[in-house]
Amino acid sequence: MTIFGIVFLCAVALATLLRLWLAWRHVSYVHAHRGTVPAEFAEQISLDAHQRAADYTCAKTQLTMASVAVEALIVLWLTFGGGLQAMHELTVAWLSAGIGRGLALIALITAVMTAAELPFSIYRTFRIEERFGFNRMTLSLFFLDMAKSVLIAAAFGIPLAACVLWLMEKMGTYWWFYAWLVWVGFNLFMLAVYPSWIAPLFNKFSPMEDAELKDRIERLLARCGFKVRGLMVMDGSRRSSHGNAYFTGFGQSKRIVFFDTLLTRLNPPEVEAVLAHELGHFKLRHVAKRMAWIFAVSLGFLWLLGYLAQQDWFFHGLNVAAPSTAMALVLFFIVLPSFTFLLQPLGAMYSRKHEFEADQYAVQNASASDLMTALVKLYRDNASTLTPDPAHSAFYDSHPPALSRIARLKTS
Repeated sequence: MTIFGIVFLCAVALATLLRLWLAWRHVSYVHAHRGTVPAEFAEQISLDAHQRAADYTCAKTQLTMASVAVEALIVLWLTFGGGLQAMHELTVAWLSAGIGRGLALIALITAVMTAAELPFSIYRTFRIEERFGFNRMTLSLFFLDMAKSVLIAAAFGIPLAACVLWLMEKMGTYWWFYAWLVWVGFNLFMLAVYPSWIAPLFNKFSPMEDAELKDRIERLLARCGFKVRGLMVMDGSRRSSHGNAYFTGFGQSKRIVFFDTLLTRLNPPEVEAVLAHELGHFKLRHVAKRMAWIFAVSLGFLWLLGYLAQQDWFFHGLNVAAPSTAMALVLFFIVLPSFTFLLQPLGAMYSRKHEFEADQYAVQNASASDLMTALVKLYRDNASTLTPDPAHSAFYDSHPPALSRIARLKTS
């Protein structure tokens, strides 16, 4: 085994063990605090609801632990076990050299990873979500959604991958910069077309009909100087009883989308407060900042890929005897997560900072008490634990823990 092979093996082991340790801590901590509702929520959330959230969190986390172990085994099989090399030899037997062969290799790897995730997705939906009363998905709808997702991924992903492979082969030393420009353009294009062309393939979107709520929201938008193309209600209840709301699109295509399940749980002032929080993300340019960071980091990663694609030790260290542009691309995205995992807390911390800022924006344009009651209802109805393990939360959570979030709102 080469030096780089040893380094990668250590990175996989460290990332896997750390993920399992954090998950174990989370399950242990949540279970240890299962018997008592935090005093700050004792009047709003019953012990039964608190215990249901604890059990739901533990069940999801335990499934994640199994998924982490399987993921590590697949990565080791693809690299040191010769899986990638075997797939390369299979594509060589099928196709002549060129972009088509590279696309076939990428498709094979994607199929393997998707197949490995499928049992976990089915168990999550039809056992865990079903057990806790959230799932409304039928098996036929599940596979219909999956088929649609595969077709959409192929329709957009194959041309993108073909373009990147062509740039890698034809544009010389600085291909990575041109690929980055294509990547940025592709993401902006997807943001523009998603609301009108892709989302309706999965859900039904209807204009908001509640006159009182619509008037309240329109007055909030006017106060905040925010323009959208429409206020839409999505049939989220078709698949799950979880509630949510989100913005989609950009520029003239911006829309506000409410899950129908959310509107049945919150009263109009609470919906307004939740929307004010989401508006805060846009008005404080959180979305633009996150996109800028993503684009900047992706430029650095593509530069690194450009360097590694020229290094024989990168391929040989991972048991690949046939370097190629497609193999470099596949290897890079298999290897990268193990080396970048330790950076995840930085992204989570940055996101939590934005959530606190959006809360402050919300209380300046809506009611702090309404936002607090809305959040408590969402924690309760979505079975979100009120007592996450601090280390697990700091490492992963994009939103602040309930206790710290509510405490800040009380002082606003």
